[in-house]
Amino acid sequence: MLDQANALREMVGQPDAAATPPSPPTPLRLADGADPVTHAPRLAQSIAITSGKGGVGKSTVSVNLAVQLARLGRRVVLLDADLGTANVDVMCNLAPRGTLAHVVSGRLGFDDIALDAPGGFRVIPGASGLAHIAALSRRQLDRLAIQMRQLETGCDVILIDTGAGVGPSVLAFCAAAERMLVVTTPEPTAVTDAYALLKTVHGPGSPSRPTPGLPERPETHLLINQCRDAAEGREVYGRIAGVCKHFLDFAPRSAGHIVLDPRVQKAVRSRQPFTLEAPNTAAAKCLHQLAHRLDRDATDPRERAGGVLHRLSRWLYR
Repeated sequence: MLDQANALREMVGQPDAAATPPSPPTPLRLADGADPVTHAPRLAQSIAITSGKGGVGKSTVSVNLAVQLARLGRRVVLLDADLGTANVDVMCNLAPRGTLAHVVSGRLGFDDIALDAPGGFRVIPGASGLAHIAALSRRQLDRLAIQMRQLETGCDVILIDTGAGVGPSVLAFCAAAERMLVVTTPEPTAVTDAYALLKTVHGPGSPSRPTPGLPERPETHLLINQCRDAAEGREVYGRIAGVCKHFLDFAPRSAGHIVLDPRVQKAVRSRQPFTLEAPNTAAAKCLHQLAHRLDRDATDPRERAGGVLHRLSRWLYR
């Protein structure tokens, strides 16, 4: 039987080798989120979009998935939770009035900093250089929770664009979300780092979510970005899923693939979502299919266990 190192080399296609309290901030005003039958608040579906390494197109996927879900008539908010190198506002050619750091400090609320993005969704700008979420005080978390509750009852979908890697902030946001979308490319280092992230979240001894009503870990999907074609996407997914099944007794669900297209990078350079700038490209059609795949669960009106920040605080203070 292959050991884990050999299996990883096989997965990436490499040969074997030797061994005073501020005034309350203004709540975010989006739309009435009450259930039309029970009149109880209906919480948004939360999806954390993450990756094992940077440079695989995670934020590009986040922005364009938000566009596609908005086109389906969903009220979408994209929270830039990359606390080191937040850049969603740059990708959408937006000028932030404030960031997540101002919300944490109590100086502003989500409604003060939320921006209307091209494509019909809203962006909560992140805060580059903000101390990782695990370092926030109880008071800061309480401020954030009040604002997030308003957010969760006023939209259908919250997309959380996390940082890359397996740091505390990434794991915290992934633990808080109901679903996790892991983005990778066929490049060997990206494949290996994607497996490392999956192992951290789903492997033996991985942190779990002490939240009643939720599975122990988020429902996980794997998206293969920048593929030559669908066949390469299936092949890369199969290798990663096979190693996960063998060593972790778990396999991520397939979220499909996005083909490599030079017009994607052209749109990124022009600071526009490529699904708006080049809507008829094969890459845009792949994003459209992904949005449809996620849409049913994203608009499921079932009661959810406490919301994103409730689950986040339980994970941090377990």
